[in-house]
Amino acid sequence: MTWTLFFLTAGLIVYAGTLLARYGDVLAEKTGLGRTWIGLVVVAATTSLPELFTGVSASVQGLPDIAVGDVLGSCMFNLLILSLMDAVGGRIPLSSRAHQGHALSIGLGLVLIGLVGLSLLGGAYVPRLGWLGLYSLLFAAAYLLAVRLIFRFEQRRLAGQVQAQAEARYESLSLRTAATRYSLAAAVVILAATFLPHLGEQLAQQTGWGQAFVGTLLIAVTTSLPEVVVSLAAVRMGALELGLGNVLGSNLFNILILALDDLAFTRGPLLASVHPNHQVAVLAVMLMYGLLLTGLTYQTLKKQTVLAWDTSGILVVYLLAMGLIFLLRT
Repeated sequence: MTWTLFFLTAGLIVYAGTLLARYGDVLAEKTGLGRTWIGLVVVAATTSLPELFTGVSASVQGLPDIAVGDVLGSCMFNLLILSLMDAVGGRIPLSSRAHQGHALSIGLGLVLIGLVGLSLLGGAYVPRLGWLGLYSLLFAAAYLLAVRLIFRFEQRRLAGQVQAQAEARYESLSLRTAATRYSLAAAVVILAATFLPHLGEQLAQQTGWGQAFVGTLLIAVTTSLPEVVVSLAAVRMGALELGLGNVLGSNLFNILILALDDLAFTRGPLLASVHPNHQVAVLAVMLMYGLLLTGLTYQTLKKQTVLAWDTSGILVVYLLAMGLIFLLRT
């Protein structure tokens, strides 16, 4: 019964998350916002709503390993999505078709995940403000700074290009209709995500896998399904930059979610209350970022197999990290 409820909840999140991304794009067109920026910030934040509400709900319920495992596992799985995008994207490697401006987002992602790793190592020694670890304020400030830097970079990059007038794709939808449907989809995501921590705790007890592993695998994969749907659809539509921006922007937003989870976890600093094996996920994310950055810089001209060498490496790192987290679950 628990597994049935888990998969039903996952289905709701996928469906509603897809609608969120679509109507977020409609809102972008109706309000005159650029779709490149939408992919990195608006769509990324939109598809990260399950992680946000699942993490906050888990923190309120006193399940810190579910909350942190959800965020870090989602960062890992989001980067794994790049392997799926590469597999369906034809013979030219993903990193060779993307513009090198994404290196800024990757570099900032490395800085933010590095801050998380240091905070995990510091644990109880990190100064606090009430129950809140001061690292959470640093996470929030770093995210806002990253968004500002990327925005300014994109403005400069696009200023040197001739911008064609975007064709209206949603003439039949009004701004009011789009906003209403967006809000309804968001409500479904919030409602479904609040059930995930409780279901995850039950599955951890029934299977003996442990909360950290369940949070990093099952909960994280489930809450990342909207990113999968949006990113793969973007590749098929030829909107690669939207899909890449969604993945990289979601990972940046996930670090902000950690700060919000810490605020909701009133029993003490969140990262001082979790299993140490979360460090494995941090190191895996850094390795995956490194492979992506190397591939983006080197830009191989063609793939020898279904995946290019960089996305193959990302897949291997993900599988090895999940195996290690499972072995260290006790």
